[in-house]
Amino acid sequence: MAAAPALSAAVAGAAATVALPPIPAPTTTFRRALVSRHRLPTLSCRRTRPLTAAAAAGNSSSSGVFHGECFVVGDNIDTDQIIPAEHLTLVPSKPDEYRKLGSFAFAGLPSAAYPTPFVAPGEESSRYAVIIGGANFGCGSSREHAPVALGAAGSRAVVAESYARIFFRNSVATGEVYPLELADAGACKECKTGDIVTVDLANSVMINHTSGKEYKLKPIGDAGPVIEAGGIFAYARKTGMIASKATA
Repeated sequence: MAAAPALSAAVAGAAATVALPPIPAPTTTFRRALVSRHRLPTLSCRRTRPLTAAAAAGNSSSSGVFHGECFVVGDNIDTDQIIPAEHLTLVPSKPDEYRKLGSFAFAGLPSAAYPTPFVAPGEESSRYAVIIGGANFGCGSSREHAPVALGAAGSRAVVAESYARIFFRNSVATGEVYPLELADAGACKECKTGDIVTVDLANSVMINHTSGKEYKLKPIGDAGPVIEAGGIFAYARKTGMIASKATA
C-alpha cells in the first residue's frame, strides 16, 4: 500500500501544529487533512470499552492478532447502514453512550438481506470480532461515529476489498478499528457470517478456519501504530509530539 502525504493534526489552545507520520490510503492518495481538537477527543474512547460479547464468547485480540467469528457484508456498505443518523446525538466520550452507540452498529442494514443482526436484540455489543466486506466499504457521509460504533460493539478489524477514503481516515484517527484491505477480491462471497477467522497483522493474512482458506492482506503500514495507540492524539502523546494529559 503506497504511503500518503503527512496527516496533520491542528491542536487549538497551544497554538501549535503537530505533523504526524504518513498514513497510507486504501486505494488512492489522501489529501492533507486537518483534524480539529474539538472533535477527536470525544471520539477516541477505545480504551473505555466494556467486556464485549465477542470477548465473553472466547473471541480474542492481542499483539495484532484478532480471532473469532466474522460478520460478512457486501459492497457499498454506507455509513448510514453502519450507524443511522438518528443515533449521532450520542456522545462517545460518555461511557454509557459509547456502549449504547455500539448497540446500534449496523442497525441500518436491511433485515431481508442480513437476517442475522450484528448486535443481538437487548445486547450492547456484538459477538463478531472481525467484519468482512466488499468494495467501497464506509461510503456515504463523513460521520466519525461509523468506526466508533463498530469499535464500541467490540469489533477490532474490518477486512474489505476497498474503502471509502473518509472511513479509512476516520478509523485511523479514532483508533477504533483496523481498516484492512484484501490483496484480492472474493472473501466476502466465500466467507459466511459465523465463520471462525484469524487476522494476523504481522503476516498480513486472514485465515478462515471454517473453510480452510487463507486471504492475503495489504500491509496496514504506518497507520498501524496510530490505531494501536488509540488514535491520532493518543499517538501524538505517546510519541512526545504533544504533552501528555498528565503534564499538559
